Amino acid sequence: MKVSIIIAVYKDITALNLIIEALKIQTYKNFEVIVAEDNNSFEMKEYINSVKEIDIKHTFQEDKGVRKSKSQNNGILKSSGEYLIFLDGDIIPYSTFVAGHIALAKEGVVLAGRRANLNARLSKKFREGTLNPYSLQKHYLTLGIELMFDKNTRYEQGIYINPNSFIYKYFISTRKRNTSLIGCNFSCFKKDMVAINGFDESYGESSLPDDVDLDWRFRAYGLKLLSCKNVANAFHLFHKKQNNQTTEEQRKRFEKNQKENIYVCKKGLNQHIT
Repeated sequence: MKVSIIIAVYKDITALNLIIEALKIQTYKNFEVIVAEDNNSFEMKEYINSVKEIDIKHTFQEDKGVRKSKSQNNGILKSSGEYLIFLDGDIIPYSTFVAGHIALAKEGVVLAGRRANLNARLSKKFREGTLNPYSLQKHYLTLGIELMFDKNTRYEQGIYINPNSFIYKYFISTRKRNTSLIGCNFSCFKKDMVAINGFDESYGESSLPDDVDLDWRFRAYGLKLLSCKNVANAFHLFHKKQNNQTTEEQRKRFEKNQKENIYVCKKGLNQHIT
């Protein structure tokens, strides 16, 4: 099955390069990469044109503030894969990341992943090139030990468990747990994303569109959300928290859509089709 990996980016080429290098060593090879830029910079074009070894595409738009949902919809429309995986531009995948999503993918399901949050020291080592993602992945229990004592890092989410292993099949997959979608790491069949008209661009800079809103819309459409925690693992680079606040008007509109079961958004993929 061909996969399209859509990476939402804005200016941070160093972080994108870490992602691309991690994607070059994926154990699952049948994929394309779509860099969905919420900007239109010469530097980003130059970097993407320099990338070798993997199939990579680039979408871009004018920088008019945070329009992540629109850029992600650009990426969906550019994609040619049957299956979509979404990553944020500061999320570095394990070498088994794509394989993990594919191992658990099935009809009628959206996979919700998680990420281990790196601290400032390890993130700096990544950016400076003195530590590479594969080394940390391979030696996570020792190199990442400092994360264990900081509850904000979610250390346990960086522990990889093979989805075909005895431990996963009999202890992890059978656990009852509430699963919610976070926009930085999730996957679904393209046809399901198209069916709900993609990301809702009407929320603008709010953080609603790529997690809370998408979560309930998928469920309302009839899909089941399953966790791929500890299977499709990734590292989250440290940065100061961004404050994309949701306005009262946006919150009320969100709640109205839920109440009226309007899960096909009005301003989504169809806005791009001429």
